[in-house]
Amino acid sequence: MNVRMNEAWKELLQPEFEKPYFEALVRFVRSEYATHTVFPAGGNIFRALDKCPPESVKVVIIGQDPYHGEGQANGLCFSVADGVKFPPSLRNIFKEIADDLGKPIPASGNLDRWAEQGVLLLNATLTVRAHEAASHAGRGWEVFTDAIVRTLSERKSGIVYMLWGAYAQKKGAIVNPDSNLVLKCAHPSPLSAHNGFFGCRHFSKANRYLLSQGKEEIDW
Repeated sequence: MNVRMNEAWKELLQPEFEKPYFEALVRFVRSEYATHTVFPAGGNIFRALDKCPPESVKVVIIGQDPYHGEGQANGLCFSVADGVKFPPSLRNIFKEIADDLGKPIPASGNLDRWAEQGVLLLNATLTVRAHEAASHAGRGWEVFTDAIVRTLSERKSGIVYMLWGAYAQKKGAIVNPDSNLVLKCAHPSPLSAHNGFFGCRHFSKANRYLLSQGKEEIDW
């Protein structure tokens, strides 16, 4: 199948493209883009993979599905384009970084800067209808993104997995905690951030681990 994607990821994930579920997923997604407003823009569906090729991955953060508000989703979980108001979860992420590392809240919620340092910002579902949360759930994206996590866990060790909330923790259950750093806490949503996301110190823990592995830390 002709899927536009980083070539290294494309080679690793080629077996998925030949499976019936993925062919059905492509048909569904093409139909949705043709008949509804869908986010992110078509060219950004696989942007998390394009911005962070497999050989560069040092940290994995798993989200659920893209932002469904106008102009928010940009293909990286939790990220928004320059100039877009911070969604509540992203605001809470920046608050925790400020408390953990003493860094000021940034002017932009564009997390390209993380992806370019080796942070894979992966949503479980890569597309969504405008203003309809989880509208593309259960259509095959989750199987595909499970394959991404599985491929990484089989081929690379020494990765930090940040699993925020029960959904991400279930998706990351395949990861071997003995050969990676698996960090778990509540989701940064305002509904749950006070139940363990605030104070989790995942960002300093990740950097300490990366340094222990002989890798450069992330400039969060």
